[in-house]
Amino acid sequence: MTDLAPLIDLPSLRARYEGFLLDAYGVLVDRERALPGAVALLEELEHAGCPWRVLTNAASRLPEELSETFAALGLSIPAERILTSGSLLAEPAVSGDLRGIRALVLGPAGAHRYAERAGIIPVPFEEALDAEALIIADQQDLRWPEHMDLAASLLVHRLDAGLPLRLLLCNPDLIYPVAPGRVGLTAGALAAMLEAIIRERWPDQGIGFVRLGKPAPALFEIARRQLGVTRLVMLGDQLATDIVGARAAGIDAVLVGTGLAPASGRAATAIRPTWVLPSLAVESSQAAADRASA
Repeated sequence: MTDLAPLIDLPSLRARYEGFLLDAYGVLVDRERALPGAVALLEELEHAGCPWRVLTNAASRLPEELSETFAALGLSIPAERILTSGSLLAEPAVSGDLRGIRALVLGPAGAHRYAERAGIIPVPFEEALDAEALIIADQQDLRWPEHMDLAASLLVHRLDAGLPLRLLLCNPDLIYPVAPGRVGLTAGALAAMLEAIIRERWPDQGIGFVRLGKPAPALFEIARRQLGVTRLVMLGDQLATDIVGARAAGIDAVLVGTGLAPASGRAATAIRPTWVLPSLAVESSQAAADRASA
Protein backbone atom coordinates (compact mmCIF):
# COMPACT_ATOMS: atom_id res chain seq x y z
CA MET A 1 0.00 0.00 0.00
CA THR A 2 1.22 3.51 -0.82
CA ASP A 3 2.50 5.47 2.18
CA LEU A 4 0.32 8.26 3.51
CA ALA A 5 1.35 11.73 2.36
CA PRO A 6 2.61 13.84 5.27
CA LEU A 7 0.61 16.77 6.62
CA ILE A 8 1.95 20.29 6.31
CA ASP A 9 0.74 23.80 7.14
CA LEU A 10 1.00 27.07 5.22
CA PRO A 11 3.85 28.62 7.25
CA SER A 12 5.95 25.52 6.54
CA LEU A 13 5.11 25.67 2.83
CA ARG A 14 6.05 29.33 2.68
CA ALA A 15 9.43 28.52 4.24
CA ARG A 16 10.14 25.70 1.77
CA TYR A 17 9.11 27.13 -1.60
CA GLU A 18 9.96 30.16 -3.73
CA GLY A 19 6.89 30.14 -5.98
CA PHE A 20 3.28 29.00 -5.73
CA LEU A 21 0.92 27.56 -8.34
CA LEU A 22 -2.72 27.60 -7.23
CA ASP A 23 -5.77 25.83 -8.55
CA ALA A 24 -8.81 28.09 -8.58
CA TYR A 25 -11.99 26.08 -8.03
CA GLY A 26 -11.74 23.92 -4.94
CA VAL A 27 -8.67 25.68 -3.53
CA LEU A 28 -9.36 29.41 -3.72
CA VAL A 29 -13.07 29.48 -4.55
CA ASP A 30 -16.14 27.46 -5.28
CA ARG A 31 -18.90 28.85 -7.48
CA GLU A 32 -20.41 30.85 -4.61
CA ARG A 33 -17.61 32.13 -2.37
CA ALA A 34 -13.92 32.49 -1.60
CA LEU A 35 -12.81 29.50 0.45
CA PRO A 36 -11.49 30.00 4.00
CA GLY A 37 -7.91 31.28 4.05
CA ALA A 38 -7.76 32.15 0.33
CA VAL A 39 -7.80 35.93 0.76
CA ALA A 40 -5.15 35.83 3.48
CA LEU A 41 -2.87 33.56 1.42
CA LEU A 42 -2.91 35.80 -1.65
CA GLU A 43 -2.34 38.88 0.47
CA GLU A 44 0.63 37.22 2.18
CA LEU A 45 2.20 36.13 -1.12
CA GLU A 46 1.83 39.64 -2.51
CA HIS A 47 3.22 41.28 0.62
CA ALA A 48 6.23 38.95 0.62
CA GLY A 49 6.88 39.42 -3.12
CA CYS A 50 6.51 35.66 -3.65
CA PRO A 51 5.70 34.90 -7.31
CA TRP A 52 2.49 32.98 -7.95
CA ARG A 53 0.07 32.01 -10.68
CA VAL A 54 -3.43 30.59 -10.78
CA LEU A 55 -3.61 27.54 -13.06
CA THR A 56 -7.14 26.69 -14.08
CA ASN A 57 -8.74 24.37 -16.61
CA ALA A 58 -11.23 27.13 -17.40
CA ALA A 59 -12.09 27.79 -21.03
CA SER A 60 -15.43 29.57 -20.72
CA ARG A 61 -14.16 32.98 -19.67
CA LEU A 62 -11.07 34.97 -20.60
CA PRO A 63 -8.52 35.78 -17.87
CA GLU A 64 -9.79 39.35 -17.58
CA GLU A 65 -13.32 38.03 -17.04
CA LEU A 66 -12.15 35.52 -14.45
CA SER A 67 -10.32 38.30 -12.64
CA GLU A 68 -13.59 40.21 -12.33
CA THR A 69 -15.41 37.11 -11.09
CA PHE A 70 -12.76 36.48 -8.44
CA ALA A 71 -12.88 40.14 -7.40
CA ALA A 72 -16.63 39.83 -6.80
CA LEU A 73 -15.82 36.99 -4.40
CA GLY A 74 -13.25 39.12 -2.57
CA LEU A 75 -10.06 37.83 -4.24
CA SER A 76 -7.60 40.16 -5.96
CA ILE A 77 -6.18 38.12 -8.85
CA PRO A 78 -4.93 40.20 -11.81
CA ALA A 79 -5.62 38.75 -15.24
CA GLU A 80 -1.89 38.41 -15.94
CA ARG A 81 -1.60 36.00 -13.00
CA ILE A 82 -4.19 33.61 -14.47
CA LEU A 83 -3.15 30.80 -16.84
CA THR A 84 -6.11 29.05 -18.44
CA SER A 85 -6.42 25.92 -20.55
CA GLY A 86 -8.47 27.91 -23.08
CA SER A 87 -5.46 30.08 -23.84
CA LEU A 88 -3.55 26.99 -24.99
CA LEU A 89 -5.63 26.88 -28.18
CA ALA A 90 -3.38 29.72 -29.35
CA GLU A 91 -0.17 27.79 -28.54
CA PRO A 92 0.86 25.88 -31.69
CA ALA A 93 3.40 23.83 -29.73
CA VAL A 94 0.53 22.51 -27.61
CA SER A 95 -2.53 22.43 -29.87
CA GLY A 96 -0.97 22.49 -33.31
CA ASP A 97 -1.55 25.27 -35.81
CA LEU A 98 -5.31 25.87 -35.76
CA ARG A 99 -5.38 29.07 -37.79
CA GLY A 100 -8.15 28.97 -40.39
CA ILE A 101 -9.60 25.69 -39.08
CA ARG A 102 -13.41 25.51 -39.02
CA ALA A 103 -14.41 24.11 -35.64
CA LEU A 104 -17.53 23.18 -33.75
CA VAL A 105 -16.90 24.74 -30.33
CA LEU A 106 -18.89 23.51 -27.34
CA GLY A 107 -18.96 26.27 -24.76
CA PRO A 108 -20.28 29.76 -24.12
CA ALA A 109 -19.28 33.03 -25.78
CA GLY A 110 -15.98 33.14 -23.89
CA ALA A 111 -14.97 29.78 -25.36
CA HIS A 112 -15.63 31.12 -28.84
CA ARG A 113 -13.44 34.15 -28.06
CA TYR A 114 -10.59 31.84 -27.04
CA ALA A 115 -11.02 30.03 -30.37
CA GLU A 116 -11.08 33.26 -32.36
CA ARG A 117 -7.93 34.53 -30.62
CA ALA A 118 -6.25 31.34 -31.88
CA GLY A 119 -7.35 32.06 -35.45
CA ILE A 120 -10.02 29.34 -35.40
CA ILE A 121 -13.30 29.86 -37.26
CA PRO A 122 -16.16 28.69 -35.00
CA VAL A 123 -19.03 27.30 -37.05
CA PRO A 124 -22.68 27.77 -36.03
CA PHE A 125 -24.47 24.66 -34.81
CA GLU A 126 -26.59 24.49 -37.95
CA GLU A 127 -23.35 24.02 -39.92
CA ALA A 128 -21.82 21.50 -37.51
CA LEU A 129 -21.17 18.84 -40.13
CA ASP A 130 -18.95 21.25 -42.07
CA ALA A 131 -16.46 21.47 -39.19
CA GLU A 132 -12.91 20.15 -39.45
CA ALA A 133 -12.38 20.12 -35.69
CA LEU A 134 -14.39 19.56 -32.53
CA ILE A 135 -13.36 21.61 -29.52
CA ILE A 136 -14.94 20.86 -26.17
CA ALA A 137 -14.20 23.93 -24.11
CA ASP A 138 -16.83 24.03 -21.38
CA GLN A 139 -20.19 22.60 -20.38
CA GLN A 140 -21.71 26.03 -19.75
CA ASP A 141 -24.59 26.97 -22.08
CA LEU A 142 -24.70 23.44 -23.49
CA ARG A 143 -28.21 22.62 -24.73
CA TRP A 144 -28.85 19.02 -23.83
CA PRO A 145 -29.04 16.73 -25.72
CA GLU A 146 -29.09 18.69 -29.00
CA HIS A 147 -25.51 19.99 -28.90
CA MET A 148 -24.05 16.64 -27.90
CA ASP A 149 -26.11 14.99 -30.65
CA LEU A 150 -24.49 17.35 -33.16
CA ALA A 151 -21.03 16.56 -31.80
CA ALA A 152 -21.69 12.83 -32.14
CA SER A 153 -23.08 13.37 -35.64
CA LEU A 154 -19.90 15.22 -36.61
CA LEU A 155 -17.84 12.24 -35.45
CA VAL A 156 -19.89 9.84 -37.55
CA HIS A 157 -19.94 12.13 -40.60
CA ARG A 158 -16.18 12.67 -40.72
CA LEU A 159 -14.80 9.40 -39.43
CA ASP A 160 -17.11 7.11 -41.41
CA ALA A 161 -16.04 8.98 -44.54
CA GLY A 162 -12.36 8.60 -43.66
CA LEU A 163 -11.97 12.37 -43.24
CA PRO A 164 -9.64 13.81 -40.61
CA LEU A 165 -11.19 15.39 -37.53
CA ARG A 166 -9.16 17.22 -34.93
CA LEU A 167 -10.42 16.69 -31.38
CA LEU A 168 -9.37 19.07 -28.61
CA LEU A 169 -10.46 19.17 -24.98
CA CYS A 170 -9.66 22.31 -23.03
CA ASN A 171 -10.83 21.12 -19.61
CA PRO A 172 -10.12 17.46 -18.79
CA ASP A 173 -11.84 17.70 -15.38
CA LEU A 174 -14.81 15.36 -15.02
CA ILE A 175 -16.50 17.21 -12.13
CA TYR A 176 -16.01 20.43 -10.19
CA PRO A 177 -17.19 21.72 -6.80
CA VAL A 178 -20.34 23.85 -6.94
CA ALA A 179 -20.93 24.29 -3.23
CA PRO A 180 -20.27 22.23 -0.10
CA GLY A 181 -21.54 18.73 -0.83
CA ARG A 182 -22.45 19.50 -4.46
CA VAL A 183 -20.60 18.93 -7.74
CA GLY A 184 -21.29 19.54 -11.42
CA LEU A 185 -20.21 17.76 -14.61
CA THR A 186 -17.56 19.44 -16.72
CA ALA A 187 -16.19 19.29 -20.25
CA GLY A 188 -14.07 16.23 -19.51
CA ALA A 189 -17.20 14.20 -18.83
CA LEU A 190 -18.61 15.24 -22.23
CA ALA A 191 -15.41 14.16 -23.98
CA ALA A 192 -15.49 10.83 -22.14
CA MET A 193 -18.97 10.18 -23.55
CA LEU A 194 -17.82 10.85 -27.13
CA GLU A 195 -14.65 8.81 -26.67
CA ALA A 196 -16.84 5.86 -25.62
CA ILE A 197 -18.57 6.16 -29.00
CA ILE A 198 -15.20 6.30 -30.78
CA ARG A 199 -13.93 3.18 -28.99
CA GLU A 200 -17.05 1.23 -29.93
CA ARG A 201 -17.49 2.39 -33.53
CA TRP A 202 -13.84 2.84 -34.64
CA PRO A 203 -11.89 0.65 -32.20
CA ASP A 204 -8.76 0.34 -34.34
CA GLN A 205 -8.17 4.00 -35.18
CA GLY A 206 -6.73 5.10 -31.84
CA ILE A 207 -8.55 8.42 -32.01
CA GLY A 208 -9.12 10.56 -28.94
CA PHE A 209 -9.19 14.11 -27.65
CA VAL A 210 -5.98 16.06 -27.22
CA ARG A 211 -6.18 17.23 -23.61
CA LEU A 212 -4.86 20.76 -23.14
CA GLY A 213 -5.42 21.50 -19.45
CA LYS A 214 -4.10 19.84 -16.31
CA PRO A 215 -2.74 17.16 -15.98
CA ALA A 216 -1.13 17.84 -19.39
CA PRO A 217 2.24 19.55 -18.89
CA ALA A 218 1.74 22.77 -20.86
CA LEU A 219 0.24 24.98 -18.11
CA PHE A 220 2.90 23.86 -15.63
CA GLU A 221 5.73 24.52 -18.08
CA ILE A 222 4.44 27.99 -18.97
CA ALA A 223 4.03 28.86 -15.29
CA ARG A 224 7.56 27.69 -14.50
CA ARG A 225 8.99 29.87 -17.27
CA GLN A 226 7.00 32.90 -16.15
CA LEU A 227 7.90 32.61 -12.47
CA GLY A 228 11.56 31.88 -13.06
CA VAL A 229 12.16 30.13 -9.74
CA THR A 230 13.41 26.65 -8.92
CA ARG A 231 11.47 25.60 -5.83
CA LEU A 232 7.86 25.56 -7.04
CA VAL A 233 4.82 23.98 -5.41
CA MET A 234 1.32 23.32 -6.76
CA LEU A 235 -1.74 23.53 -4.49
CA GLY A 236 -4.72 21.62 -5.85
CA ASP A 237 -7.78 19.64 -4.80
CA GLN A 238 -7.92 17.03 -7.57
CA LEU A 239 -5.55 14.08 -7.56
CA ALA A 240 -6.01 13.18 -11.23
CA THR A 241 -5.33 16.67 -12.61
CA ASP A 242 -3.58 19.00 -10.15
CA ILE A 243 -1.44 16.42 -8.35
CA VAL A 244 -0.65 14.07 -11.23
CA GLY A 245 0.17 16.97 -13.55
CA ALA A 246 2.46 18.74 -11.11
CA ARG A 247 4.36 15.60 -10.12
CA ALA A 248 4.82 14.62 -13.78
CA ALA A 249 6.27 18.08 -14.40
CA GLY A 250 8.73 17.63 -11.53
CA ILE A 251 6.88 20.05 -9.26
CA ASP A 252 5.98 19.25 -5.66
CA ALA A 253 2.22 19.04 -5.11
CA VAL A 254 -0.03 19.74 -2.14
CA LEU A 255 -3.46 18.15 -1.91
CA VAL A 256 -5.68 20.75 -0.26
CA GLY A 257 -8.48 19.15 1.73
CA THR A 258 -11.26 21.28 0.26
CA GLY A 259 -13.08 21.10 -3.06
CA LEU A 260 -12.86 17.61 -4.54
CA ALA A 261 -10.07 16.23 -2.36
CA PRO A 262 -10.84 12.74 -0.99
CA ALA A 263 -12.81 12.97 2.23
CA SER A 264 -10.02 11.26 4.16
CA GLY A 265 -7.43 13.67 2.75
CA ARG A 266 -4.47 11.37 3.49
CA ALA A 267 -5.86 8.13 2.09
CA ALA A 268 -3.18 5.90 0.60
CA THR A 269 -3.65 5.89 -3.18
CA ALA A 270 -1.51 5.23 -6.23
CA ILE A 271 -1.50 9.00 -6.82
CA ARG A 272 0.56 10.45 -4.01
CA PRO A 273 0.89 14.18 -3.33
CA THR A 274 4.06 15.50 -1.75
CA TRP A 275 2.04 16.98 1.10
CA VAL A 276 -1.52 17.24 2.40
CA LEU A 277 -2.85 20.58 3.63
CA PRO A 278 -6.24 20.23 5.36
CA SER A 279 -7.21 23.84 4.61
CA LEU A 280 -5.79 27.19 3.55
CA ALA A 281 -6.85 28.45 6.97
CA VAL A 282 -3.53 28.77 8.83
CA GLU A 283 -2.91 26.32 11.64
CA SER A 284 0.15 24.75 13.19
CA SER A 285 1.47 21.38 12.05
CA GLN A 286 0.60 19.88 15.40
CA ALA A 287 -2.97 21.21 15.22
CA ALA A 288 -3.35 19.78 11.73
CA ALA A 289 -2.04 16.41 12.88
CA ASP A 290 -4.34 16.41 15.91
CA ARG A 291 -7.36 17.24 13.75
CA ALA A 292 -6.53 14.57 11.15
CA SER A 293 -6.19 11.85 13.79
CA ALA A 294 -9.37 12.83 15.67
